[in-house]
Amino acid sequence: MLMTTKEQIEILKRGTVDLVNEEELAKKLESGKQLVVKFGADPTRPDLHLGHSVVLNKLRQFQDLGHRAVLVIGDFTASIGDPSGRDATRPILPIEQIKANAETYTQQAFKILDREKTDIRFNSEWLMPFIGGGFEGGVFRGGSASPLLSALSKVTVAQLLEREDFRNRMKAGNPVTLLEMLYPVFQGYDSVALKADVELGGSDQLFNLLMGRSLQRVYGEEASQIVMTMPLLIGTDGVKKMSKSYGNYVGLTEDPGTIFGKLMSLSDDMMWNYYELLTNEDLPRVKALHPMEAKKGLAAAIVARLHSPEAGKQAREEFERVFSKKELPKDMPVFKVKEGARLSQVIFGAGLAPSMNEARRLITQGAVKIDGGKQPQDQPVVLSAPAVLQVGSRRFCRLEKE
Repeated sequence: MLMTTKEQIEILKRGTVDLVNEEELAKKLESGKQLVVKFGADPTRPDLHLGHSVVLNKLRQFQDLGHRAVLVIGDFTASIGDPSGRDATRPILPIEQIKANAETYTQQAFKILDREKTDIRFNSEWLMPFIGGGFEGGVFRGGSASPLLSALSKVTVAQLLEREDFRNRMKAGNPVTLLEMLYPVFQGYDSVALKADVELGGSDQLFNLLMGRSLQRVYGEEASQIVMTMPLLIGTDGVKKMSKSYGNYVGLTEDPGTIFGKLMSLSDDMMWNYYELLTNEDLPRVKALHPMEAKKGLAAAIVARLHSPEAGKQAREEFERVFSKKELPKDMPVFKVKEGARLSQVIFGAGLAPSMNEARRLITQGAVKIDGGKQPQDQPVVLSAPAVLQVGSRRFCRLEKE
């Protein structure tokens, strides 16, 4: 059954922070045209987490409504560094690192996006000519001046200084480079080159997205792009935005059991936020469930999206077997313990903590057990028979003598 424009907008508005503007979006949807919906990302890191997937989910909603997604890989802009939300200049990445990150980024993005309805574009394709004008290979070949100069003649210093992050940095005495100030112009020109109908981004990207809308008008686009922003996802700690550096993230490539367990650690209040931003579930229906059942449903749905429906089902069954029925996991990795090895060395060596310091911290906090008994000290592990090492509530390993 075909949805009305109003019904489509209600779906697309869910979980959004900014929509500029709804009336223009309705006109684009009513035109019957397949919209070009753009999302740009600089491949500054190789791994993605659920925080990155918030915008990808919105992009998938547009795809499901029949529109074309364009995932712009900012191989050019990554070499500058997006200043959004930064209190210092980002380091410039080497091109080899940018290319490697871009490859893994696209692979992970297709865990959420429909590959058949997605175009992958690299913005060096149009930004190199944008800055080069009549130059080719460093030699002037004639022709028109750089389009960048034309664009800059339409962008005022006052516009760029409206950015709160720039103002805050200058007030604090931290430098803002001219290259960073040009970043919004480069990102905005992406929308000109692609003739984007809609651009999506995080709430910290509003300035950059509106720059794209402004530049489209400068270049004669009568119906400039709609801008939609989504909130930054709070991490599993319920305090800070999701980030690998904070240790509160859920990685898109983590195994099903780990993803399921991390999501089960969410508070009930945070769970509803994840439902709204990461699923298409009917919120009144899931809120009528017992919170524990709703949380299991959330975790299973996200595992199913990132891996497979069968993986989601199995992760739920394993969680219930281990934590509801107090049984041990069926398939635990085996770690061979060398004579004299300390507990922190075993935990780190078995991959149950990211570092020796973290392993020692977990021991001090009482989060480490061997065969169900707490291990309060970092002392040598003595095995008379195989034993089960447990770290926290979700990580298990079978220990055997080497």
